[in-house]
Amino acid sequence: MRILVTNDDGIHAPGLDACANIARALSDDVWVVAPEFDQSGVSHSLSLSDPLRLRQVSEKRFAVKGTPTDCVIMAVRHIMKDAKPDLVLSGVNRGQNVAEDVGYSGTVAGAMEGTVLGIPSIALSQAYGFETRSAPPYTVAEHFGPGVVRELLDEGIPPGIVLNVNFPNRPIDEVKGVAITAQGRRDQDLIRIEPRADGRGNPYYWIAFEKRIFETVNGSDLHALDEGRISVTPLRLDMTDEPMMTQLARRFAR
Repeated sequence: MRILVTNDDGIHAPGLDACANIARALSDDVWVVAPEFDQSGVSHSLSLSDPLRLRQVSEKRFAVKGTPTDCVIMAVRHIMKDAKPDLVLSGVNRGQNVAEDVGYSGTVAGAMEGTVLGIPSIALSQAYGFETRSAPPYTVAEHFGPGVVRELLDEGIPPGIVLNVNFPNRPIDEVKGVAITAQGRRDQDLIRIEPRADGRGNPYYWIAFEKRIFETVNGSDLHALDEGRISVTPLRLDMTDEPMMTQLARRFAR
């Protein structure tokens, strides 16, 4: 099995090495193609106005000056064009990608692009807390990742489906298994704009998040992580809402 590993945290991110280790537990044919710099939060963006710069770091390891989506396209259409990958693993992201994170995440987008190109793809993310922010526990992802990925591949990943896997911020012996989950939703009052001033008194702003606990819904990705479970959420590329489509069709057919 030929595996492509990518991420959004950049070619030097510790989580990328963790993801490569997960891949090497499954195959001896592992290729790494990741952004030259941190691309967190770029979602499914493409570089259309700038050239893509490609740098070979070592054997089967490349850096692309672009987004995670650029990296997957570069890998499949150029670097590995003679034998495309059988699996794309994107991650292991520094921090969870659940709830609204899914729409912003470059890690999830890397897996989405693999799915767009017809390759089974899985996004992997490691949650952290205030006390583990500077050093997320990638050992949790590395310990459980190969087994989870094997189970998902044995079950089969249908075309058009991306699997989003999140590992909890727990020691290995406190992880309580796997939960199959729905995409959750946070309290949107948690997000705010923080105004500041530079040395000359000119204003600038940060997007910031409140640090407080809120209720999570049973069955959601957020709740699974709160319980210490590995969250696996199937996501669809087709975002059409069929009930609303039917409702609108009836209205405009009058």
